[in-house]
Amino acid sequence: MGSLEPPVEPAPRKGLRRGLIVAGAVVGALVVLYGLDLLLSQGSLPRGTTVAGVDVGGLSRADAEQRLHSALDGRIGQPVKLRAGDVDASLDAKPAGLTPNWAGTLDEASAQPLNPFVRLTSFFGQHESPFVSTVDDAALGKALDGLRPKVDREPVEGGIRFDGTTPTAVNPQSGQKLDAAAAKKSIVDNWIDGGTVSLPVDSAPAKVSADAVRAAVENYAKPAVAGPVTVKGEGKDATLQPAAIAAALGFAPGPDGKLTPKIDQGKVVEALKPQLAGTEQEGKDAQIVIEGDKPSVKPSVDGRGVDWDKSLAGLADLLPHKDNRVVTAQYHQQPAKLTTDQANQLGVKEVVGEFTTGGFAADSGVNIRVVAEKVDGAVVKPGETFSLNGYTGPRTAKQGYVEAGIIENGAPGKAVGGGISQFATTLYNASYFAGMTDAGHTEHSYYISRYPAAREATVFQNPDGSSVIDLKFKNDGPTGIAIQTIWTPTNITVRLWGTKHYAVESIPGERTNFVDPQPRPGPAANCHPSAGGPGFTATDTRVIKDLTGREVSRHTRKKVYDPAPKITCG
Repeated sequence: MGSLEPPVEPAPRKGLRRGLIVAGAVVGALVVLYGLDLLLSQGSLPRGTTVAGVDVGGLSRADAEQRLHSALDGRIGQPVKLRAGDVDASLDAKPAGLTPNWAGTLDEASAQPLNPFVRLTSFFGQHESPFVSTVDDAALGKALDGLRPKVDREPVEGGIRFDGTTPTAVNPQSGQKLDAAAAKKSIVDNWIDGGTVSLPVDSAPAKVSADAVRAAVENYAKPAVAGPVTVKGEGKDATLQPAAIAAALGFAPGPDGKLTPKIDQGKVVEALKPQLAGTEQEGKDAQIVIEGDKPSVKPSVDGRGVDWDKSLAGLADLLPHKDNRVVTAQYHQQPAKLTTDQANQLGVKEVVGEFTTGGFAADSGVNIRVVAEKVDGAVVKPGETFSLNGYTGPRTAKQGYVEAGIIENGAPGKAVGGGISQFATTLYNASYFAGMTDAGHTEHSYYISRYPAAREATVFQNPDGSSVIDLKFKNDGPTGIAIQTIWTPTNITVRLWGTKHYAVESIPGERTNFVDPQPRPGPAANCHPSAGGPGFTATDTRVIKDLTGREVSRHTRKKVYDPAPKITCG
C-alpha cells in the first residue's frame, strides 16, 4: 500500500492570511498609539490649537491662560479698528459691552478631539479655537447706533456743475447702511484679533451712473452753452447768452437712469424780460380813489405780454443742438387783477372805520409817511386777509425809510424803519372799528401813552424783509374795503371805506397788577436817561352790533405790559 501525503495549501490563500495578520498588527499598533496619545494629552490643550492667533497647543490650561493674557491683554484696552464699506471707524471694547470670558475661552480650547483623523492631522497643522466674550447686548447696540451717523449715508446722485460756462461732471456716490445684526456678530467674533474688523453694510447705488453723467456733459451740457439762443419778439428780438443758459440749467436723475435737464424758467425770464419789455403793454388794476368825501373808481387797463410758459416750452429740446437756436415769443392778454366792473361791485361807498394818532418825532414821521403812501389805495376783497408786512414788502433805506426810534429788548433803540408801529396801531384801530376780523397782531412790550391800552400793535421785519411780527386783519364781510391814509407832519389818519354793516364799541377795563420800573444802565454813547414807567395788566372789550342794535359778538383781550426800564446814564 502507498503512503498518504498532506494536501498542499494554495499560494493565494496563504498570502491573504499573512496580509490580514499584518493589517491587524498595524491597526492594533495604531489603537495603542491612539490610546497612548489620548492618555498623554490629558490635562493639556490639543496640539495645533490657536486662540486669536496665539499658539496654545499642548500647553496646560494654566500655562495656556498665562500665554493668552500675555499676548492679548495689551489688545483689550486698545480701540477696535472697524471698516464699514468705505468708512473707517473704531470703538472701545469695554464701553461697547465686550469683555473677555477667559474660562469660556479655555473650555472651548481644551476639548480634546476624539476623531483619530483630526488627532493625526494635528501633528501637521493648526486649528483656531474661538475666543469667547461676555457681551452686553444693550451697550453693543448703543455703540453700533453711535456709528451710524458716520457709516450710514444716502446715495448722492451725480450731476453737472457749471464754472461760468464750463460744465464739469459731478460723479455719483453710492449710499450704504450698516447691517446691525451682521455687524454685531462680526465684532463679537473678531474684536480681540487685533486687526481691522469688517462690518457688513447694505449698499444703495445712485440712480445715475458716472458714465451717464459724463454722457450728459458731452451730449447736452457742452452744446447747450456753446452759443446764444435768439428769442424773436414782436418788433424786437432778445438774446439768451451762454452765461444765462448755464445759470438756469440744472440736471436731475430721470427714470431711465440718465440725467434729465431742468431749466429754471424764472432765471431765463429774468434774463429775457428786460430785453422784450418794449414789446409788452403793462396792465393796471382798477383803483378806488377818494376825492373829497366820495370814492370813485379809476378804470383798469388790460395788459398784453409774453406768455413765457408757451414761449419757452421747447427750449430744453433746442439746447443740445448747434443749429437753429431760435425761439419765437408767444403773446397773450393779461387782464387786470381788479377790473373796473369788479371795483364798482365792491360796495365801497362810506367810511366804516377810522382812527388817528399823533405825537411822533420827525424821523419817525418820515417812515410813517412812506408806509402810508404805500398802503394808500389798497383794496381788501371779501374773504381776503390784509398783511401789513406782506403788502409793503421790505422796509429798508432802499425803499426810502430812515433810521428812527424802536423798542429793542424792552428799551429804546434805533433802526431803519422805526416808527412804523405807530402806523400799525392806527391801521389796527381803523380795522377794529370797521368790524374786521383780527387775523393776528402783537402789542408793544411796554405801554406807550399815546396809544389806547390793550388796543395797539407793533410790527417787525428782519433786515432781509422777512416778517417777524405782522399786523393782519380779514375782511369777512360781503363787500370790499379800500384803505385811505392821510399823513400830516403831526398825525396820521387811516380810514377804511366800504359798506357799513356794524357799530363797534370799545370798553377799556381797569388797569391792575402794577409793577414798578427797574433801573437799567444806558449805552456808553448817546445815552438818554428816562424815568421809565410802571408795568400793569390791561383789558379791552370789543362789542360788535349790527345796524339794528343787536349784539353780534363780544370779545375781551388782555395784555400784560412790562415795566419800562428806568434808563440811567454815566
